[in-house]
Amino acid sequence: MKLGIDASNLLYGGGVTHLEELLGVADPERHGFSDVIVWGRAATLDRLPERPWLRLRREPELERNLFRRILWRAKRLDKLVREADCDLLFVPGGSYLGGFRPFVTMCRNLVPFDDDAVRTYGISWMRLKFRILRVVQGATFRSASGVIFLTASARDWVTRVTGRLGNRTEVIPHGISSRFSRNPAPQLPITEYSAARPVRLLYVSHLQPYKHYAQLISAVRALREEDYPVALDLVGRGSRPAEQELKRMVGAAGGRSAGIAYHGGVSYSALPDFYHRADVFVFASSCENLPNALLEAMAAGLPIACSNRSVMPEILGEAGVYFDPESPKSVSDAIKTLLNDPPLRARLADAARQRVTDWSWSRCADKTFAFLKSVGMSEGAGLVRV
Repeated sequence: MKLGIDASNLLYGGGVTHLEELLGVADPERHGFSDVIVWGRAATLDRLPERPWLRLRREPELERNLFRRILWRAKRLDKLVREADCDLLFVPGGSYLGGFRPFVTMCRNLVPFDDDAVRTYGISWMRLKFRILRVVQGATFRSASGVIFLTASARDWVTRVTGRLGNRTEVIPHGISSRFSRNPAPQLPITEYSAARPVRLLYVSHLQPYKHYAQLISAVRALREEDYPVALDLVGRGSRPAEQELKRMVGAAGGRSAGIAYHGGVSYSALPDFYHRADVFVFASSCENLPNALLEAMAAGLPIACSNRSVMPEILGEAGVYFDPESPKSVSDAIKTLLNDPPLRARLADAARQRVTDWSWSRCADKTFAFLKSVGMSEGAGLVRV
């Protein structure tokens, strides 16, 4: 069989990382796929590995504006998939209204199905965009031959909106790269830290309103007012307005002189250094599908203070201290619990490190291609063309 992959709307972040890591360890030939053909932007394809069975197809239209990318997906993609003689199409971006069958898609973004997260955008184009995505992705999931969910919580959340999906579904979590792995460091008493050597708190996430940066910054300011020697490192890229707003918040809080630093977006290869320099990880998002950053922090052996919303309790289990991400006091109390209790920090860091071994890219790739094969075979791949 030949597999086509539409990577046209994988522009950055977790979507590109997933495809890069998946194809880096996959063995599609073992599952009956002789060729894997990927269509996408140059920046996305440049991150993918060189494999004998992998064919990369750069599409100039995908380098242009959003309208041109949408037009390419509507007018050009199906033709290219048929010309390549693909037996199955995989759409990891979650949106597909074309006519090629069979196809498998993936639920990557929970925001369109979470009314509270959508409301954080106020009256804006982004709020309208997510409402449109809810309709488009809901239709995609209902018409797909198979749907991959990253967590059971996300599957249950989405199907409450879409209704029961009559097609095949599978829960296949992402993996975690070994580059983040590190044994937990010794957990020192808070008295061993000082203004010169503060407890380094780290938050890594794409900049969005439901990430609750303002509440975290307020919590850190409150901790410092109580003379806790803490510093906060913020890492993540976003739109220009989002980055400017975060810089404004950091500046208003006192910036580096107040122990708060925004480092912007950093390359995937540079991320491990941030985790390995940190003492505590804080994750304040209220809507996630499967947050790579949380898995990375778990693999890095960090004590974690985490939002109690969305899929986070399913992922972290009992290996963290939870808080309400919309309450600065709840955030500061959770961090304070960790700071004041070194044995608790050590126990949770070790539990998180052990728990994350359940996630690996090899396992993700094997389960993904096994699912693709099962859908293709059940749908008569190579015979069905709509």
